[in-house]
Amino acid sequence: MRIGVPAEVKNSESRIALTPAGANELVRAGHEVVIEAGAGAGSRLPDEEYLAVGARLGTVEDAWGAELVLKVKEPIASEYRYLREDLTLFTYLHLAADEPLTDALLASRTTAIAYETVQLPDHSLPLLAPMSEVAGRLSTLVGAYHLMGPHGGRGVLLGGVPGVRPANVTVLGGGVAGWNAVDQAVGLGANVTVIDLSVPRLRHFDDIFGGRVTTVVSSSYEIERSVIESDLVIGSVLVPGARAPKLVTRELVAKMKPGSVLVDIAIDQGGCFEGSRPTTHADPTFAVEGSLYYCVANMPGSTATTSTPALTNVTLPYALELASLGWRAATDADPALAKGLTTVDGAIACSAVSAAFPDKPHLDAA
Repeated sequence: MRIGVPAEVKNSESRIALTPAGANELVRAGHEVVIEAGAGAGSRLPDEEYLAVGARLGTVEDAWGAELVLKVKEPIASEYRYLREDLTLFTYLHLAADEPLTDALLASRTTAIAYETVQLPDHSLPLLAPMSEVAGRLSTLVGAYHLMGPHGGRGVLLGGVPGVRPANVTVLGGGVAGWNAVDQAVGLGANVTVIDLSVPRLRHFDDIFGGRVTTVVSSSYEIERSVIESDLVIGSVLVPGARAPKLVTRELVAKMKPGSVLVDIAIDQGGCFEGSRPTTHADPTFAVEGSLYYCVANMPGSTATTSTPALTNVTLPYALELASLGWRAATDADPALAKGLTTVDGAIACSAVSAAFPDKPHLDAA
């Protein structure tokens, strides 16, 4: 099969969907790999490394013209013209929060498989996990940075100093991203609270962090109580494939201390704070009710040298399945991959996306 890897064009997105090591495995399996020239530069992966393993370089049209296209981020409007019926697209999609892209995929009849909804029998999300790890760790770091006065924050040092209280940090959601946010915040010396619906998960936090983290079962009452006292709030809630629930209202933000910072990791799925809207690395924050929102939709793109190999490590086995078997046989053979099937034959194939857009065509199974 011919596999194309175009350059990412989203603002400040430096990742590439395939490392030279991944290209080598696909070539060794008998496939043709076409890399858009220069696509790896942001991850410090020169064209020569791809050529050395048997991939070939091409134009953006060459890469998008392949039977199977591997990307990192969802296509943006300027890329919709490349969508077509005989294309299988394997990438992050987050369609429940993106109606224009959903319409473009349906109109083009593209077969789209979303990284974020590939799901193992234990309900884990193997292709989302590494980028959630990166985003979770970054959320604490960018939150700490924007808490500094020159960046619009309260002028609070996350870990405090002897004789001065540390910052209060609340993490909403104890999944992979939330866990990593908590780990960073504890390491920096903050006073950390994690809020989640799962008591077993909270018990795990308590066991691992030895009581250094306050664990609270999620409710609107407890969220309000913790958020009001927080200097930094990190939203990391996830309903696979679906829009994120709005857990923090503007009314609640107005009760927070002026200059508090809210980092919305869930922004790809619509965000979990009222008033959240996607921002970019070039212009990452905006003010809401006296506080600062950080809603960058591709946080791991800022650390591409780390993020690119982390992503390829987990996507490559599925890319090999798709290339070797074709999407129909691959999804028939692998139930985890089948969970990622999102659009096919002009219809929505994912139940969470179908719920977000009930009036659009969908497969009966969705």
